[in-house]
Amino acid sequence: MFFQQMDGFLNHLKIEKSASDLTLVSYRTDLRQFVGFLADENNMSEEKVSVGLVNHRSVRDYLALLQDSGMSRATMARKLASLRSFVRYLCRENILETNPIANVSTPRQEKKLPSFLYPVELELLLNAPDKTKQIGRRDRAILETLYAAGLRVSELVGLNISDLHLQQEYIKVTGKGNKERLAPMGSQAVLAMEEYLTLGRSFLLEKNCESSEAVFLNRFGTRLSERSIRNIINKYVEEVAINQKVSPHTFRHTFATHLLNGGADLRSVQELLGHVKLSTTQIYTHVTKDNIKSIHSETHPRR
Repeated sequence: MFFQQMDGFLNHLKIEKSASDLTLVSYRTDLRQFVGFLADENNMSEEKVSVGLVNHRSVRDYLALLQDSGMSRATMARKLASLRSFVRYLCRENILETNPIANVSTPRQEKKLPSFLYPVELELLLNAPDKTKQIGRRDRAILETLYAAGLRVSELVGLNISDLHLQQEYIKVTGKGNKERLAPMGSQAVLAMEEYLTLGRSFLLEKNCESSEAVFLNRFGTRLSERSIRNIINKYVEEVAINQKVSPHTFRHTFATHLLNGGADLRSVQELLGHVKLSTTQIYTHVTKDNIKSIHSETHPRR
């Protein structure tokens, strides 16, 4: 049955691939949605759906349904990637003799450039929190750290006190697949973090009867959630009236874009972002093309 094989697949991802909890939830959600589709199409309960129903036609019909529902191509591609990984696992385990969806093509992706903040916008956001208040010190440290280290929001909320090495101006980050990397922090981010740890975190920690290893705490003295980080950013975006949607990942995009505009090489930025593939980092070269044109016009002998 499908569900039995799905549990084996997720267990494989967790043990063999060190997949994060968030990744496992995403795979489970995608596969369960496909099971629901197969059950409806074959007029049976989900428990009776077998992997034998996974074929080229059923997957194409599923993608067509997702497209008709208005789902973005990026989300469709991710769901198809989940199915492909599952089917490859079934083939490796000799549950399926051949890959029945090997020839299903990925929906053509819309080319979206990553959004980023210009220096003046970034400065407005970083200076928005009230540093005379404990919560303001925390929020300033959050914004400075997101930008200084180019962190994913999951990496930010996962930071523990033992990960901070402020004298050396770096933090230890646990990224996707539990891979660790060292992320440098600038002096401004270090200063904001020190002020928060000294004057803000201890105040928040008093709200919790138990000690916490988490760096960033909520008003109850426990670890901040990813949703809380997004709400904090939304609050300051509204305060300074920036006319664009800003997410935690916008700070990561801004970090990479500003580094490349400042002359950093792509390989170094790849390392700093914790990207496995250079192709993932190359998207940022598109947003720096105006800067490249400017350098060319200013330095080429026949400009």
